[in-house]
Amino acid sequence: MAGAFYHRDPAGLKEQIRTCFLHSLGPGKVPEVRDKGPRRLAALVCPHAGYIYSGPTAARSYFQLANDGKPRSIVILGPNHTGLGSILSTNTEGAWNTPLGDVPIDSELASLIVKESGIVDVEDRAHMNEHSIEVQLPFLQFMFGSTFSFVPICMMAQDLETSLELGKLLARCLKDRDALIIASSDMSHYEPHDEAVRRDKFAIDQILALNEAELHRVIEAKNITMCGYGPVTVAMRAAKEMGAAKTEFMGYSTSGDTSGDRSAVVGYLSVAISR
Repeated sequence: MAGAFYHRDPAGLKEQIRTCFLHSLGPGKVPEVRDKGPRRLAALVCPHAGYIYSGPTAARSYFQLANDGKPRSIVILGPNHTGLGSILSTNTEGAWNTPLGDVPIDSELASLIVKESGIVDVEDRAHMNEHSIEVQLPFLQFMFGSTFSFVPICMMAQDLETSLELGKLLARCLKDRDALIIASSDMSHYEPHDEAVRRDKFAIDQILALNEAELHRVIEAKNITMCGYGPVTVAMRAAKEMGAAKTEFMGYSTSGDTSGDRSAVVGYLSVAISR
């Protein structure tokens, strides 16, 4: 997605991310990573649109992460927009490349998740032309360089039962590991700004309450076109299983806030879940 969702040139990409942090919708300053941070974060919810639209809101979650310290491993969950591949897909070897360099797969953790789950497949098709996981990596590289590894999990199946099962599994696999879960999702799609804000609040309230079943209910009842409700549900369940009970609203915006066109917007949310 380099050259589409974010800059292809490394210097231009770093400047673009820096601008997201400094934006009026962002945290307002560039973070300094705390080498000995408390590491209380269990999960983050981050948007995944083009950086010019969702980057400032995503930067709010990443600013919080910088203050919390660098995790050794990061599991990034994203929805499958393309319809390619298996219902739950990961990679267990190799690396993903962005203009800022390679990010290695945590082979040990990914293989454990595959072995223990019985429902997560190892394959590449789901990750082809899929942006929801990839766009998180440059932000992480901007802060941590190449000193972390990650596990990508692309979710075509986002039903409540599957999401809860995967969340419980992740909690077991991440036990006693220095790890973080990132749930990649945008909120309402192509609604007038005021309507997107109104509908998204129903979902945001349930995310902040860590109520997975009610989140799925209001999404259906209110017709909220949130694309990554499955990844967010997984993160909520896994975080709770790992002892996290505190949620913090980091920020919300729509594409209308950055583009000026509020006739048909996409909503963006950042939330932190901590122990």
